[in-house]
Amino acid sequence: MQISYFHLDGDDDTLLVPNDLACSAWSKDQMHGVAVSGALARGAEQVTDALGLGAFVPARFTVDLFRPARMVPGRVSAQVVRQSSRLCLVDVDLTQGEDRVARASALFLRPTESGTGELWSPAERPGPPPEDVVPPSDRPRVPFMHSSAEWSQNFLEHQNGARKESWSTAVPVVHGEPATPFQAAAASADGASLVLNWGSKGVEHINTDLTLTLARRPVGVEIGLSAVDRVEIDGVVVGTVAVLDREGPLGNVVVTALSNLKRAIDFADVQYDDDGQRVAPNV
Repeated sequence: MQISYFHLDGDDDTLLVPNDLACSAWSKDQMHGVAVSGALARGAEQVTDALGLGAFVPARFTVDLFRPARMVPGRVSAQVVRQSSRLCLVDVDLTQGEDRVARASALFLRPTESGTGELWSPAERPGPPPEDVVPPSDRPRVPFMHSSAEWSQNFLEHQNGARKESWSTAVPVVHGEPATPFQAAAASADGASLVLNWGSKGVEHINTDLTLTLARRPVGVEIGLSAVDRVEIDGVVVGTVAVLDREGPLGNVVVTALSNLKRAIDFADVQYDDDGQRVAPNV
């Protein structure tokens, strides 16, 4: 099994073919949002890299997941909406056949000097897990979770109603291409569903969109998420998650979601190893 979400078609290198690792727990024929978000981020980054804007910060990345992406080949297309000396705005689409299944808007900003006036910021922020518990690594692995239970990869320990945090090492979007720090953050952002909408009965909500904001590019491909706020009324959820790496805070993810009770994901039934293979649940 290829440790990546997609591979390129041998006869058409613009066609992304999903690997098994892109399959969601919702359905055997549906991709998860992590793979979709990663593919859209890759498309946006390819455009800015071609323009020589690699030093720009991917400050805002919004993904709309308005149609289920199926486990079939698809294409990512990107176009520059606006480019100036200080910003570049890129629109990205994922299409499968004739259907557009997801879209993203990416805003890249050129870093300048910081302001000199006094401003408020939180005195306390979430930090990475201890290195003796979660050693630094750039190799894909099952995410570590923290809740009322300590950091572990045993998901059953964290199927509870407590506030959650996660720590993941990015899976490459395309086979043969190392994950970039931006792709790592963009793909991991969909994992906000685990820290926001995973409770005592599993994951009972499905993301409809997400907005990732970054004040700087991540260092490496390890990304942490920590729940900050969650509001649910009549099955509609809005939540905010702090994003960080080993060096500190990066920004936030804001997610909207809908209840999906008929297809809730119970982690008593779903466990994976570092190769993405489904295994018997930990007990």
